[in-house]
This record gives sequence, C-alpha cells and structure tokens, in this order.
Amino acid sequence: MKHLNDLLLLGDPRLYEVCEPVRKEELPLVKEWVADLHNVMEEIRAKYNFGRAIAAPQLGIMKRVIYMNIDKPVVFINPVFENLSEEMFELWDDCMSFPNLLVKVKRHKSLTINYLNEHWQEQSWYIEDALSELLQHEYDHLNGILCTMRAIDDKSFQWRA
Repeated sequence: MKHLNDLLLLGDPRLYEVCEPVRKEELPLVKEWVADLHNVMEEIRAKYNFGRAIAAPQLGIMKRVIYMNIDKPVVFINPVFENLSEEMFELWDDCMSFPNLLVKVKRHKSLTINYLNEHWQEQSWYIEDALSELLQHEYDHLNGILCTMRAIDDKSFQWRA
C-alpha cells in the first residue's frame, strides 16, 4: 500500500513524462493502483484539507488512470477529451504534488470526457465548471503537464493561507 511519502513532489522528473495507456490485460492491476490512489488522497485530505482527485503518475504509476472521489469513487482509464468549450475561466489551482502552492490558470468551462471504467466499459460524461477544471488538471498529469506550466503569467503564484 502506498502512502503520502510515496507522492511525487514538484521537481521529480517523472511528473513531466507522458503516461502510457492501460492495456486490457493490465486491468487486474488497476484495482491495486486505485487502492493506492485512494489511500494517498485520504492522507492528503487529512493533512492538507483538500483533494478531490489524483492521477496515477503522481504515485509513479506511469499509466493513464485518474481516480476521483467527491461523493463516490470514479475511475477513469485512458480518458480522452472532446468538445472542449471555447469559454474559459480563471481560478487558483492546487496540486497534491506541491500542496502549499496555488497557481492561477485558465481552464475550459465544459467538456466531454470519454473513458473506460474499472470494468473496461466505455463511458462518456459531459462535465462543466468545477468538475471540468478538476479533470483538466488531472488529465494534464497524464501528459506530463503541471499547473505551474499553465500559469497565466509570472505573478500567478501564491502560498496557501
């Protein structure tokens, strides 16, 4: 079982790598990865009081998996975005890999996420606002992009109060 000290922190070169798709024969491993993601997210919540989702590469699992747990757990395997809105909005983004830093970014207001669930069934979900922002952040992790790289300008950084 992975723990908080297994979380990759800002500067770890693995955070900048593009993840590989999950292959169907790896599906039995996904349950173990999700258990690790869940455990670390719970530890982040307890320590820092935030955390709605986490991407597999944040634990050094270089696969295209996102785990979200707001009111119930959702597993996104090999997600792909479609229909990204032209309308954007600005927000202060946070990240478990640098929990005390906030970064002002622009995100799409809405999008459709297509993915496989933990049973390898195709799913499609139209999301907007906070969920759209959240999943864009996690999706970026799968592509080796951190919100620090999406900062609006060089003044778009602040410490969490």
